[in-house]
Amino acid sequence: MRVKRDLVRAPDAPVALTIGNFDGVHRGHQAMLARLVEAAEDLRLPPALLTFDPHPREFFSKASAPPRLSTVRSKLALFRAYGIAITYIARFDQRLASLSAADFVADVLERRLATRWLLVGEDFRFGRGRSGDLAFLRNAARTFSVEVMRTVEVDGIRASSTAVRNALADGNLDLAKALLGRNYTLSGHVAHGDKLGKRLGFPTANLTLRHWPTLSGIFAVRVYGLGDGPREGVASVGVRPTIASDGRPVAEVYLLDFDGAIYGQRISIEFLRKLRDEARFPDLAALSQQIGRDVQDARRYFAMHG
Repeated sequence: MRVKRDLVRAPDAPVALTIGNFDGVHRGHQAMLARLVEAAEDLRLPPALLTFDPHPREFFSKASAPPRLSTVRSKLALFRAYGIAITYIARFDQRLASLSAADFVADVLERRLATRWLLVGEDFRFGRGRSGDLAFLRNAARTFSVEVMRTVEVDGIRASSTAVRNALADGNLDLAKALLGRNYTLSGHVAHGDKLGKRLGFPTANLTLRHWPTLSGIFAVRVYGLGDGPREGVASVGVRPTIASDGRPVAEVYLLDFDGAIYGQRISIEFLRKLRDEARFPDLAALSQQIGRDVQDARRYFAMHG
């Protein structure tokens, strides 16, 4: 898959295109990608995708924007897995935000991307002030046809990034898995922490979080990226109320039956079961005792579920 991080250069060839943020690449997104690839094959066009970074809601109001479900890197890996040939990552800035709906169609979709077929969701809006809708898009399109992807439901629930975020925030990992079609994961590089876990008897791998996490609490997890297979562990995601007061979120994982130097390595944490919410303990001794109980709970989970 080719990744293009600007819209300035002319495209290599006309494309079949879809547009969106695709945060989480949930089952609704997956249905769109499958339809795009199918149509592109019929039309003998490369399947291409246009996405944005940062998310438009982060650009307009970072403080009130929802937490990200996925990084750009993790989304690209999924796009590649679903057969996308070209991904355009447009920087969402003031220039792009100020484009009128008509200019977005004529300049971006037709001139820069050479779109010949376009797939969008039924709630697709675009252009300055979100003024463009489906009716406007169909009337303005000169070089491409437009197809609309209807809502995908999972067990009666609309598959959406918001629904996934709500499920994760509620600790309902089974619902999140149903909406995503896979277990939720966090990925990143292992960074040096304050070494408190080691002093408590539970050394942890600390993950650098560039954005506020969608979920919080203590979880039974599998960790990928440390050898041939996954490692079982216990992850804590949150603000560590017993030992920190800065409110900065941290993700850290204690790997069961593992001892190795892994600083700098990129790992993925797969969340399987929520064990409990974060809590404030009166002292470090009480915290250490609770971590021991969390580890035993995780071991019981893995003994039952493999």
